[in-house]
Amino acid sequence: MSIHSTSVAEQDGATHALLLNGGGGAGASTMNTRKLVLVLLCITVIAPIVLFTDRFSTTFNVSPSKHEFVEDLTAFTVGGDSSHLNLLPQESSTSLKEPIRVVYSQASREHKSARVLSATNEAVDQSQTVNTIRQVTDLNLSQTVTNYNDEVKASDHQNFDNDSRIMETNLIQESAQISGKSGKRGPTKINNEKQTEPTAMPDARVRELKDQLVRARVYLSLPTARNNPNFIRELRLRVKEVTRALSDATKDSDLPKNAYERLKGMEQTLAKGREIQDDCAAVVKKLRAMLHSTEEQLRVHKKQALFLTQLTAKTLPKGLHCLPLRLTNEYYTLNSSQQQFPNQEKLEDPQLIHYALFSDNVLAAAVVVNSTITHAKHPSNHVFHIVTDRLNYAAMRMWFIVNPPGKASIQVQSIEEFTWLNSSYSPVLNQLGSQSMIDYYFRTHRANSDSNLKFRNPKYLSILNHLRFYLPEIFPKLKKVLFLDDDIVVQNDLSGLWSLDLKGNVNGAVETCGETFHRFDRYLNFSNPLISKNFDPHACGWAYGMNVFDLEEWRRQNITEVYHTWQNLNHDRQLWKLGTLPPGLITFWKRTYALDQRWHVLGLGYNPHVNLRDIERAAVIHYNGNMKPWLEIGIQKYRNYWTKYVDYDNVYLRECNINP
Repeated sequence: MSIHSTSVAEQDGATHALLLNGGGGAGASTMNTRKLVLVLLCITVIAPIVLFTDRFSTTFNVSPSKHEFVEDLTAFTVGGDSSHLNLLPQESSTSLKEPIRVVYSQASREHKSARVLSATNEAVDQSQTVNTIRQVTDLNLSQTVTNYNDEVKASDHQNFDNDSRIMETNLIQESAQISGKSGKRGPTKINNEKQTEPTAMPDARVRELKDQLVRARVYLSLPTARNNPNFIRELRLRVKEVTRALSDATKDSDLPKNAYERLKGMEQTLAKGREIQDDCAAVVKKLRAMLHSTEEQLRVHKKQALFLTQLTAKTLPKGLHCLPLRLTNEYYTLNSSQQQFPNQEKLEDPQLIHYALFSDNVLAAAVVVNSTITHAKHPSNHVFHIVTDRLNYAAMRMWFIVNPPGKASIQVQSIEEFTWLNSSYSPVLNQLGSQSMIDYYFRTHRANSDSNLKFRNPKYLSILNHLRFYLPEIFPKLKKVLFLDDDIVVQNDLSGLWSLDLKGNVNGAVETCGETFHRFDRYLNFSNPLISKNFDPHACGWAYGMNVFDLEEWRRQNITEVYHTWQNLNHDRQLWKLGTLPPGLITFWKRTYALDQRWHVLGLGYNPHVNLRDIERAAVIHYNGNMKPWLEIGIQKYRNYWTKYVDYDNVYLRECNINP
């Protein structure tokens, strides 16, 4: 105001002076007037512009590069405050919108924008919109059924598509490409966790394609969609394309180059389906039917898998069938002197370490003996007593004749040599040959037959499995024995068990109460008063497979008679069903000494999640279960612990085509 008024006054004064001078020097005065006018213009027009620009530059520190202003919004400061602004997602070129007008409040120094608010709210709404089909299929089956009603209520206000997620992924990729092209200043920092999630998932696109297939199958089965033949034809074509693109891919890198085009094409077709079928309740109803059908199919497949596993566990591989035949033939070509083992004088020496092994599997028995001798500090102090059936007796003897266990001693006996073991003495032998047991085991259509295939394993009808209850009778001159199953591998020296004090107990074993299914109530029928009155249902079970038996205490406490008593009480299988562990738990109740867990690790024949560190530290590992290491169904990652004790170059193994 003062500047403008002053300039006007000066102009009037100059004009008045010119008139007083009578117009002299008109040319010179005209030039002076022009200069004065230019000066006034500079003062009134240009100076305010320069002044305002300087003031603006002190308030907003803008990057000198126009390109930098567009891309690096996080460097934009207000009044010297370096707090970062939120990075807005860039819009695609196909959907350009008007520039966002940002309004700054000087009081709070916070940036706000009506346009930004509306755009952000729309983005949040889209990102929070959950596809009902995706929600049902991505959740676990149990969660889907439990939370079904809540999902239906929420889905009434939700869309079926995931366009916002795809658009977000595209924006991230475009931003990455732009920042890569202008990477001279370093990468632009994006403080948005949501935008980094898709890149952290190597199977994100695979999962997206699988989800699309599920949604497509839903639309194909809906009556409203099926009334539109053009849509159904297009959708089926898309399903074929996506299925072909997926193939056996498990991660995005396995997908073909055209997978993204297939995904976009399917999404466009599914969008048409949403226009045709907008009834959310019908979709959810169809998903419920699909879920029920899938659960039923899963149950049937599990039952079939269990049956086939049990069947495989019962069968003998061709190579293991060939091996005993080949060995038996060779054995009977030897003369009587060649059929004998050396060091027979050690068989009854109580000062040596004696092992009892009852098996009809030549190769399995060979692994037990070989692994034990390999880790023995003094092999000459170890004696192996192997008992087998009449069918495998010659083969077992022939194997250890041609493959002697080094300095250790060995004995092979047939169960027929134990003349004292007859049905009048042994209740279990009498029961195994009874008609009721034969009907229970073989005639599965009978009402009294057990539907559990576990109890149809032939080992439950083999007396070899029950010989462990007659150790004092089998070895009358021994004071102690180490019992080994034929599905174990020894990894350390076991002589420490021989000198172990069992503190008056008969059985030394590793307890298996880490899981609830290894307690007494898992094996015994506690609804029977004989069981419930005498035993604790929560007592820890223990493992057969590697046991130390004090035969002197066994004889003193008359353990064999305890076993016979309970076997007679269980003649109708009301106390337990089949097997040797339940009667073992009863017979050695309060007579078992708990060994350190590192002596014996179980589960390698059924549990694929056994701790590998525990396996490496264990003295004995046990392949209990159906997945034995000599079968094709054996757990692959545990096989090497067993196969490294098999000499596959052996002539008999080569002739029978037994390979690792």
